[in-house]
Amino acid sequence: MKKNIYHIQTSSPEATIDFGKRFATQLKPNDLIALYGDLAAGKTTFTKGVCEYFNADQAATSPTFTLINEYVGDMPIFHFDCYRIKHPDEIIMLGFEEYLEKDGVVLIEWPELIAKHIPEDSIELHINYVDDNTREIEIRSPRSMEL
Repeated sequence: MKKNIYHIQTSSPEATIDFGKRFATQLKPNDLIALYGDLAAGKTTFTKGVCEYFNADQAATSPTFTLINEYVGDMPIFHFDCYRIKHPDEIIMLGFEEYLEKDGVVLIEWPELIAKHIPEDSIELHINYVDDNTREIEIRSPRSMEL
């Protein structure tokens, strides 16, 4: 599947949150956003912006120990963190496939650990740490986006 590629640079955690809000304006029910990046790259910071845009009932936090955080808002948000997944099929036992059809937005940190379960039509964000404030973000989307 051909994907449209976009590049964004943010200059602070607040700018990354603001980008998450702008990005969220184009999300649709059942969109899956695969968030790639090293530890502390800004994946959860970006997710905070998405949650703010959809008026989530709580601020986004990393679901590293719970594996899934669910947020209630204008659209449901399902935030997965696969960092502690030992085998890709563990995600199936968590009901992953059902989350893809709950008319919400699914955000996945560390999607490379469950790569065989990530749908081809997902939106990819590759977040790269440049320095304490700056992040370079590459977006690969199956549809055109206004960023």
